Amino acid sequence: MTSPAVRHGPEVERLADGIAQAVRGCPDVAAMAGGRVATYLAGRAVAGVAVRDAEVEIAVVARYGRPLVEVAAEVRAAVEPLAPGMAVHVRIDDIALPGDEQPAAGDSSQATAPESAREERPSGPRGAGGAREGGHDTEADG
Repeated sequence: MTSPAVRHGPEVERLADGIAQAVRGCPDVAAMAGGRVATYLAGRAVAGVAVRDAEVEIAVVARYGRPLVEVAAEVRAAVEPLAPGMAVHVRIDDIALPGDEQPAAGDSSQATAPESAREERPSGPRGAGGAREGGHDTEADG
């Protein structure tokens, strides 16, 4: 079996942009996930898409409701025609609840709610020390 050709420059840029557009078009994807999964280009990055020599990694925020395995399959089906011969790995980094939609990565066109309409949310990292319910950690003590 021959290995796929190494991709460079404009080819990587077109592939990453095309994949991001196809994934954002999936009905059960709320947004591309930010973070470590990205393709770094001259002067910008394509968040949620990492194009490598023989594989593509996609990181998304899924909409609540559909089984996550089905969301991943939907994303994979949208990406595979754009990246023939490449493995397509899908990560679901978060789930957007109804009314909790967020703009796509890099999209700042949505206005923020006025201060009086914002919901008070606890600060601090998610998952640090377990979820809190009624002032008690729900994570079992080891």
